Amino acid sequence: MKNVLSALAICLATSTAAFDMEAMTDAERQTFRDEIRAYLLDNPEVLMEAIGVLEAREQQAQVANDVELARTNLDALHNDGHSLVWGNPEGDITMVEFMDYRCGFCRRAHPEIAELIETDGNIRIITKEYPILGEQSVVAARFAVATKIVAGDEAYKNISDALMTMRADVSEDSLTRLAETFALDTDAIIATMSSDEVTTVLEENRLLGQRMNISGTPTFVVEDQMLRGYLPLDQMQQIVAQIRDEG
Repeated sequence: MKNVLSALAICLATSTAAFDMEAMTDAERQTFRDEIRAYLLDNPEVLMEAIGVLEAREQQAQVANDVELARTNLDALHNDGHSLVWGNPEGDITMVEFMDYRCGFCRRAHPEIAELIETDGNIRIITKEYPILGEQSVVAARFAVATKIVAGDEAYKNISDALMTMRADVSEDSLTRLAETFALDTDAIIATMSSDEVTTVLEENRLLGQRMNISGTPTFVVEDQMLRGYLPLDQMQQIVAQIRDEG
């Protein structure tokens, strides 16, 4: 409805630009409004065209704003010192993913991102824990970050992959079983979950996401382009190719 009203305002502003509405009498003004109304009712495609123009302008403005946000926050995106960097660390394209283990679209994207990284061979990817879907999301993220602190990057990557495909509810029992699968020090990880270090990692990610107006997962930042939501593998490949061509 907001877009429709905005589009109608554009139509009215365009139609009345050559007229001084203030100089009209009340009767003339009402007649003019009735003519506009009748015209729009007889030609609704004009209104749809205006809506299309408005939406295109809004999209262009959003893309420009996202580019500025990505550039402004580049150091925090690429060099926070706590996020996992994988793929090709020397790759010519850097992709940052904000993800939540309980997010269905994150789960859907997970194997496709892995395939993109493997088949391309020249992408550096950075994983940002961004739990926004409730308590189980937060617990899973804390467990993953604690694993990285206690056992290192490889263990974190294994746990992160497993959490993304785990169907059971996130609980201490399910997380303990998961850690035991990889022969990790479960007690140390569980103890670290509530540490200030883990809290700081998640808080820094949350604040970064807020600065970048990220309200959903997955969100990807590929160089200076923000991709909000799930995209199929072929579209991701096209975007990467486009960025390389433009670079």
